[in-house]
Amino acid sequence: MPAVLEAIPETTQRKAVKPHVLYLTHRVPFPPDKGDRIRNYHMLRQLSARAEVDLIALADEPVPPVTYAALAKHCRRVEIVPVHGVLRKLRAAWSAATFRSLTEGAFHEPQVDDAANAMAATADYGAVLVSCSGLAPYLRRGALAKLPGFVDLVDVDSQKWFDFAAVQRGPKKWLYQFEGRRLRKLERNLPTWAEAVSIVSPAETRVYDSFAGEGSGVTAMNGVDLEYFAPVPLDRPVDLACVFVGALDYLPNVDAACWFADEVWPGIRERYPTAEFRIVGRKPAARVQSLHGKPGVVVVGQVPDVRPHVAAAAVTVVPMRLSRGLQNKVLEAMAMAKPVIAAPPALAALAVEPGRDLLQAEMVEEWHAGVSTLFDFPERRRDLSIAARRFVEEHHHWDRCLRPILDRIVPTDGL
Repeated sequence: MPAVLEAIPETTQRKAVKPHVLYLTHRVPFPPDKGDRIRNYHMLRQLSARAEVDLIALADEPVPPVTYAALAKHCRRVEIVPVHGVLRKLRAAWSAATFRSLTEGAFHEPQVDDAANAMAATADYGAVLVSCSGLAPYLRRGALAKLPGFVDLVDVDSQKWFDFAAVQRGPKKWLYQFEGRRLRKLERNLPTWAEAVSIVSPAETRVYDSFAGEGSGVTAMNGVDLEYFAPVPLDRPVDLACVFVGALDYLPNVDAACWFADEVWPGIRERYPTAEFRIVGRKPAARVQSLHGKPGVVVVGQVPDVRPHVAAAAVTVVPMRLSRGLQNKVLEAMAMAKPVIAAPPALAALAVEPGRDLLQAEMVEEWHAGVSTLFDFPERRRDLSIAARRFVEEHHHWDRCLRPILDRIVPTDGL
C-alpha cells in the first residue's frame, strides 16, 4: 500500500516557519575577541537559533573572508558597511552642532539606511535589534520606523562619559560632560518608543531605571564561553606573575594598567624581585607602551590567544578604577579557574562574594596583601580557582544569560 501522508495542521505549519529578524551592530560581531564583539556574536548565535537573521554591521577595519564565512553560518544575509574615519568625525561634529550626541553622528552611515530599507522591502521582519545607543536612531528612520524595535544598550553610556569627565580636566572634561548630557537625553527617551531596552547587569539596570523610569531596562547579563575558556589544571605550575588583559587603547584599561604599574607594582616587586606584571591586549596606547622596561613590567601587547598568558600567571589582576557594565576579562579568567583580584568598580555588575569567589582590593595596601597571599599560598589559589569556575558555571552560561531580551524579540512559544 502507498504511504499515507497526514496533513499537517495549519497552526503547526506556521510554527515551523522561523520569524525574520534584522540585526544592526556597530562593529562586525566576529571574531569575538573583545567586549562588544563577544556579546554581539553570542546574541547573533542565539538569535539565529530562533529566527532567520539578516545582519548589517559597521566595519572600521578590513573584513577578511573567514569572517564572512563565520557570519554566514548564522545569517541569511550579511551586509558590511565600511566606516570612513574622516567622514565619521565630520558627521559626529555635525550631530553635536544640531543638538545631538557625538555618538549618534559617529554611527550615522547613509549606507546603513539604504541597506536596511532594501532588506525590509524584501523581508517580513518581526523585529529589529540594534547593538548600542548610537544605532538606536536607525529604528526611527525609513522602513524600520514601522517595525518593532529593540535596543541592546548593554552599558549606560551616558554614565560612562560622566565617569570619564570626573577624572579629567580642561577641554576633555567639558567634552565628556557634553557627550554624557546628550546621550542621557537619548537613553531616557528610548523606552517611549522601543519595545525593550536590555542592560548587562542588575547594577547597570538600576542606574538606567534611575533616570528612565522604574522597569525601563531588561537585564540580560553577559556569559562566558565555558568550553573555550576551559579550566587550567590545578596542579599546573605557574609563574610568579600578575597578568592584566584588555584593549589597551581604551581609557579605563589604560588607566588601570598605568595605575597598577605606577602605584601598586613597585611594592610587590620590592618583596618579590623576580615577579612580573604582564600587560596583554591589542593596540597599546603610548602611556601603556612607556611602562615597558620598568622593573618587572612587560607590555606583551596584542596576541592571537590570551589564554596561554592567563594560564601562565599566578594571578589575574583587574585594577579598574573607571568601569561600566560587566568585565568579560573577569569572567574569562574565572572560567579558566584562575584566581582573580579586582577593584570594586570591576565587580559592581557581578554577584560574586569577595573572599570566596575571588579577592577584592581598592587601596594599594589591599593590593599588596592580596597578591602576596596568592603568591605565597598555593592552597589559597587552589580554593579560589575552584570557586571561580563554579561561579561562572552557575551564573554566566551564555545560553541562559541572554534569554530575557531574546524572549521579548522572538518568544519561544511563537516557534
